[in-house]
Amino acid sequence: MAQWLLVDGFNLAYRCFHAIPELTRSDGFPTNALHGWMKSLWRLADQEQPVATLVFFDLGGSQDRLALHPTYKAHRAEMPEALEKQLAPLKALTRAMGCAGIEQDGVESDDLLASTAVSLARAGHDVLIVSADKDFAQLVDDRIAILLPPAPGNAAGGWRRLDAAGVREKFGVSPVQIADYLALVGDTADNIPGVTGVGPKTAAKWLAEWGSLEGVIAHAGELRPDRFRALVAADQVRLRLNRRLTTLNLELPAVPAVKPPAHPVELFRLLEELEMRSTLIEARTRYSTQQELF
Repeated sequence: MAQWLLVDGFNLAYRCFHAIPELTRSDGFPTNALHGWMKSLWRLADQEQPVATLVFFDLGGSQDRLALHPTYKAHRAEMPEALEKQLAPLKALTRAMGCAGIEQDGVESDDLLASTAVSLARAGHDVLIVSADKDFAQLVDDRIAILLPPAPGNAAGGWRRLDAAGVREKFGVSPVQIADYLALVGDTADNIPGVTGVGPKTAAKWLAEWGSLEGVIAHAGELRPDRFRALVAADQVRLRLNRRLTTLNLELPAVPAVKPPAHPVELFRLLEELEMRSTLIEARTRYSTQQELF
């Protein structure tokens, strides 16, 4: 069956924004994220040869998680103004390239991406998730893998595939234990506090011994180091809440697996308007035969 590329849109957009020195159009409009965005999508398509690329963007966040935890992601800094200005043209470029741009109000894009990934995998397809977000590690199996960005300071190393063995090596637990692991150690990116003082090694050791978060709670009186016994016993309600927050919602309707057409004329127009000359040259070369490369 086919291989699909599912992109965590804002995760990649932030990376492109910070990775490339400031670039602007002649009137000062920022274009640095746009240059990196297009080159990244092209590089990934060349490397992986997917049948289609689906890009998921957040609109309004997860109402379900906010109902459970009102401060969910509340500490995150506002998006830089220069990046915010580039979002509309970034989405327009994405669609003109022939990549589906997917967004849904009130639904966290991570959940929508996760539901789509699992649906495609169940249908016999291979799925590559483009993201550095550790939450997606819980989806990894023999059909779903993660493409991690190049390591800092080693851009030449390229994008790295994380399979089930890689998840275990990176986190010390299996993919099915990732949500439990994050519930214990916490997730600062999402403002989810773990057990005070519990780090990755301790959480992985407990899960290896007791199997799951429920197993850890059930054996709180036997945990080592001893100082965590009372903490885990006292925090069990919050830990179960954490587990609900760190578990991706796979009950959402999956996005239809459709490969949209590219629109080269519109793509060229946008690039000319944005004065992205070097990218326009590459686009004209890639689309010279009007083939859909994505």
